[in-house]
Amino acid sequence: MKNFALIGAAGYIAPRHMEAIRSTGNRLIAAVDPHDSVGVIDRYFPDSAFFTEIERFDRHLEKLRRIGDDSQAHYVTICSPNYLHDAHIRLSLRVRAHAICEKPLALAPWNLDGLKAIEDEGSHRVYSVLQLRVDADVVALRKKLSDFPPKDKANVEIAYITPRGSWYQYSWKGSREKSGGVMMNLGIHFFDLVLWLFGPAEHADLHLNDNDRAAGTIELERACVKWFLSTSRDDLPRSCVEEGKTSFRSIAIDGCPLEFSTDFTELHNRVYSDILSGGGYGIDDARPAIDLVHRLQSQPLVVSTDRSHPTLKFC
Repeated sequence: MKNFALIGAAGYIAPRHMEAIRSTGNRLIAAVDPHDSVGVIDRYFPDSAFFTEIERFDRHLEKLRRIGDDSQAHYVTICSPNYLHDAHIRLSLRVRAHAICEKPLALAPWNLDGLKAIEDEGSHRVYSVLQLRVDADVVALRKKLSDFPPKDKANVEIAYITPRGSWYQYSWKGSREKSGGVMMNLGIHFFDLVLWLFGPAEHADLHLNDNDRAAGTIELERACVKWFLSTSRDDLPRSCVEEGKTSFRSIAIDGCPLEFSTDFTELHNRVYSDILSGGGYGIDDARPAIDLVHRLQSQPLVVSTDRSHPTLKFC
């Protein structure tokens, strides 16, 4: 049994990590969040210590480390706002624990360089939660593409529309400086997925980039990708609205939908099982998608063309 600590216990994604820690037979010994609405901890680990100040949490983990292996945190799970991931990974390595961090590991490529240098100095690793890579259907598709590479580049279309209320723009998620914007906060998993399936990016254009929408095209080694991301309710397809659905996610490859065989809530369990069994994805695995988003964010918009995602004509 391994000991876990958790940074960001009050966030939306934290319960999935608590469930993953429990389902893999481990325990949560400490958690921290500046907000104290964390009663969800009782559902999983009622004996866990809790702090509202990161400094006291840090001190507690250091104290446990000095007591010995049975007491110390072996892993620190990081579910804090994106702009703090870099600092909280460094905290984890400083107390000699492996870091398991939600996406993205950092908001800029050069931050990854610093994390890699610290990781290389010790024996503890940094793991990125890239849960789409552990879905059985995605793994099977990657193997198929490897065994039978297409003669021509595949045509891929991605649309992810997940409406958010006005609170979103007032939270850290609505701040580009803190979240990295729509592309980094919502799109990073999908960018990672297509890079993993179809190879490195050769060219990328950005057609739209505002507070609640982003769209563009990416030329990969083995695919041409059109993508659209939105947090606006106005972008939901009419069929979703009529069926009462509150979000829309679509990935199509040459017109064929890519289905996920595992419910998203179960993918975190697989991520943890993979890490604990000696696998897991690290800094170098997470780098291509972060590099791509940073590249897109730093280039001017290109006037929408017939190569744009079809959703753009309605925006």
